[in-house]
Amino acid sequence: MHFDLSDDQRDLRDGIRSLLAGSFPIERVRRGFDRSMWEELVGAGVFGLLADGFTWADAAVVFEELGRAVVPGPLVWGLLAYDPTRPTRIVGGLERPAVATPAMVEHLGEIDVLVVLDHDGVAEVDPANVIGGAIEWPLDPLTPVTRVAEVPAGARIARPRVATEWLMQGAVLSAAYAVGMAEACCDLSVAYAKEREQFGRPIGSFQAVKHLCSDMAVRVEVARAAAHAAAVHLDDRGLGGTERAVSGAKLLAGEAAIANGRSATQVHGGMGFTWEVDVHLYLKRAWVLDTVFGSGDVHADRVAAALVR
Repeated sequence: MHFDLSDDQRDLRDGIRSLLAGSFPIERVRRGFDRSMWEELVGAGVFGLLADGFTWADAAVVFEELGRAVVPGPLVWGLLAYDPTRPTRIVGGLERPAVATPAMVEHLGEIDVLVVLDHDGVAEVDPANVIGGAIEWPLDPLTPVTRVAEVPAGARIARPRVATEWLMQGAVLSAAYAVGMAEACCDLSVAYAKEREQFGRPIGSFQAVKHLCSDMAVRVEVARAAAHAAAVHLDDRGLGGTERAVSGAKLLAGEAAIANGRSATQVHGGMGFTWEVDVHLYLKRAWVLDTVFGSGDVHADRVAAALVR
């Protein structure tokens, strides 16, 4: 078995990359998520991939490119809850807290429907019925968050099995997105290391910087292999070990995105901490992404349990 992209997947990757480069430049991304972004992604077929006959492996390719461009919005939920009869509705989501703790709802002001996963299945909630207070300084400035004391029950639309599937599928899409962010951090760092000079030489010629960049490149490839393998497992359940593959992908991709974001900040030096440099956007999004569809600690425990079994 190998995970090289097929010719069709390469065309898909190149097509979505070209679209994002033209329609979602970083200047637009920095302005934050809005409905026009969603409608353009709907028009490009991003959320309807599975309905159009594409596979989870294909979807992973697309979400990796979305991560490279650090496109904001509840993108994973848009694919999971895609309804071809209402393609342009903006869907947000969350996993209902198991204990009585506040829930954090992303993009509450922009979504048309909130899907909630819990042990009883999947429910749809009208965002107008969700009452909470906006976090004044969210961790990711492009991901507005509302703290909600209690999430309404909503209308039940699917059984527990669907919720379980969505959690696994969402973890794979999030992992693919994280791989794209990790690669972007590596690319930005290499480009900067070639241009930035110190002591009359490009900083990329210094061994310490070379090591940082090479480590970033290795993390990307390891995480990409894990994410693509997990997507293949979703497409072919006969392979066995799907849960372990999914948890391994979410763990490795999340670690790669966070570690590469930190390394990219280090390569950029004092400038890496400033608003003007893009790498901080990737690091903050990586931190946020690690909290959804199971944190790194949760998936590490699941991998460990699978190994024991």
